[in-house]
Amino acid sequence: MMESSTFTIEDTISSNVHILQLHGYLDASTSHILDDAIQSIIQSHEYKILIDCAELTYISSAGLGIFMKHVDAIRSGSGDIVFCSMQKPVFNVFDLLGFPVLFRICSDQSEGLHSLTHEG
Repeated sequence: MMESSTFTIEDTISSNVHILQLHGYLDASTSHILDDAIQSIIQSHEYKILIDCAELTYISSAGLGIFMKHVDAIRSGSGDIVFCSMQKPVFNVFDLLGFPVLFRICSDQSEGLHSLTHEG
């Protein structure tokens, strides 16, 4: 688990998909934790990432920027970043910045895993 006092990430693997469960506040002071986690996955040559937002209570543009930073490398490795279980305030930030056009947002982990393991 990667963590600070206000933000933690749990990384589990299911069907060759990294499930990153985000907890707490993702902002400029904690975004480096997410950056390190995604960078580590990419360095392992694994490119399917499901971001579970069920316990994510806040996200800033700095947090969203981390996903934009890595999405090209992930997609060029035939993978993707998919989001699931978003609370309304977090979704509103995603929506305001146009992220639903750029990323798949699924209702729950099961749907997100299916979308990453049954491409096409």
